[in-house]
Amino acid sequence: MLYPLSYEGLYPSWAPRAGRRARIQAYKLPAPDPNTTPDPRRAGSYWIARAVGGAVIVPRYAGVMREQTTSGTLPGGHFPNLASTRAAIGAWAQLSVVQYFVAEAAVIEAWRGSQPYDRRTGFISDLGALSCRVHENRYVCSPLHLLMNASFVVQGLGMLLGALLLNSALLRIAARSGVRVQEPAADNKGWLAALAVRLLTGVSGTGTVIVGLVPEDLGSPWHLAGALMFFIGGALALLLLGILWLPHTPMSWFILACGTVSFLALAAGGLTRMEVPEPGTLERLMAYPVTVGFSAAGLVVAQRVRTARRKQKRPVKVADLRAWP
Repeated sequence: MLYPLSYEGLYPSWAPRAGRRARIQAYKLPAPDPNTTPDPRRAGSYWIARAVGGAVIVPRYAGVMREQTTSGTLPGGHFPNLASTRAAIGAWAQLSVVQYFVAEAAVIEAWRGSQPYDRRTGFISDLGALSCRVHENRYVCSPLHLLMNASFVVQGLGMLLGALLLNSALLRIAARSGVRVQEPAADNKGWLAALAVRLLTGVSGTGTVIVGLVPEDLGSPWHLAGALMFFIGGALALLLLGILWLPHTPMSWFILACGTVSFLALAAGGLTRMEVPEPGTLERLMAYPVTVGFSAAGLVVAQRVRTARRKQKRPVKVADLRAWP
C-alpha cells in the first residue's frame, strides 16, 4: 500500500478523481544488508512513491537513512546492539559507583574519634572499622561503619556488573552509534585490550567487595589484598580504557588522566609504604580517581545507550530524498 501523502503532484487516495492525474508508480526495495546499518533489527524495506515533479521516501523506521551514511569504519565486522537492556543495566551499574562519595561524607560527619576525622591524615578504611579502639597507633571510632562497608560492597558490585554486562564490542567503541566493530581475526589487539579492561574492572570490583566484607580491625590479610586489587586493577583498567576510547570520545582523556593519577599515587605509596605526612591524601589519590573514572565511563555509555534506545522507539517520519546523495 502507499502512504497517503501530498507532494508536488502526488495526491492522497481520498482526493477528487480529477486531481489524481499524476501517474504514480510504487515498488518495494529489499531490506538492507544488516552489516550496513547501525542496528540490524531496525533495518527495513522502503516504499518509494514517484510522481510528476518529485518523489518521497517513507522509511519503515525513522532516522535509518541518515545513520546509514555515518559509519566511517573499515569494511567487515558488525554493529553492536547499543539499545539492549543488558547494555543499559551495565552502564547504570558502573555509574552507580559515585554513591561512594555520598556515603563517605555521611560517615565522616558521624565520626566519634579522639580527633575530628581529617581526609588528609585519616585512612579510608578507618571509616569502616567495627569497634571504637586503638588501631595501629590511632584511635578509630566510626558509628556508621555499616554504611561505609555497605557502600564498599555496592561500589564493587556495580563495577562487577559493568564488567559482566558491558561486552567487549561495546567497550571498544565507547557505545558510539554507527561504528562497525571488526572481528577478532582482523583486530586482535583491540579485542584483547577490551577483554583486559573487563577483567581488570572485575578484579577491582571484587577487591572493593572484600574490603567491605572484611574491615581493617578484623586483622585479616584479606583486607589489604582487597584494597590492592581495587587500586591496581582500577588504575590499569582506566589506563587501557582511556587509550581504547581515544578515537571515540573526548572523555577518554579524562579517564586516561584518572588512571594515570591513580597509578602514580599507587607507585608512590608502594615506595614510601604510606609513611608520608598526609597518608590520607595519598590514599585518596589512589582511590578517588578510580571511582571518578569508572563513573565517567558509565556516564558516557549510559547516555549513548539511552540515545540509541530512544531512536529505536521513535515514531515513523517522512524523510526527504535530499538526505540521499
